[in-house]
Amino acid sequence: MSSGTLHVVATPIGNLKDITIRAVEVLKGVDLIAAEDTRHTKILTNHYDIKIPLTSYFEHNRITKGDYLIRLLKEGKDIALVSDAGTPGISDPGAHIIGLAIKEGIGVIGIPGPTAIILGLILSGMPTDRFIFDGFLPNKSGTRKKRLAGFRDEKRTVVFYESPHRILKTLYDILQIFGDIRICVARELTKKFEEILRGRVSEIAAHFEKSKPRGEFLVVISPHTKDFGVGVNPSRGSENG
Repeated sequence: MSSGTLHVVATPIGNLKDITIRAVEVLKGVDLIAAEDTRHTKILTNHYDIKIPLTSYFEHNRITKGDYLIRLLKEGKDIALVSDAGTPGISDPGAHIIGLAIKEGIGVIGIPGPTAIILGLILSGMPTDRFIFDGFLPNKSGTRKKRLAGFRDEKRTVVFYESPHRILKTLYDILQIFGDIRICVARELTKKFEEILRGRVSEIAAHFEKSKPRGEFLVVISPHTKDFGVGVNPSRGSENG
């Protein structure tokens, strides 16, 4: 019996319309969908009338569930892997099952689509020819500052994720380590309350001191040899759902 195929399917990061025709076709054609949060993915599958069974696959069950999914794949089942939003395998447990499948000689196919990293980068207005992505910064203040300090002489644009309850602390850390440089902070990309702020660290921090941070954040720091923009320049999406 030949093995099934693991389909790594990118899904919308907010707006449900941001999904490819191919992705919908694949999700309708597999035997099982492995989702980081089945409740969240159910919104998407209901919207597109996808009737395929869902199973949870997230950080805390990735070892046991990973073995289970590999067994199904070896039995000839086709499985689609999706994350909560965007492309699986980037700062989520999808990388584990992808690695297992490759190690076991199981076919892995990628269905490309949205990723917040690229969208935030291009909307920042900063150099895009060379950049690095650093996932989420550490929770602990000292470790976070040490990580940021390592970017001071970086000649590439730096992109990383941040949570709403830590964004102000990170902005204060950036201010302390880099000075009042110009950066870009994007939140809720493609969603109704999308917001993109370009300006000095102090100005963006002041904005979130007055307006409680909500949603998922992405921070972009320009190479140390560059500067851009004048003042805080907010933009908000008006066509997002």
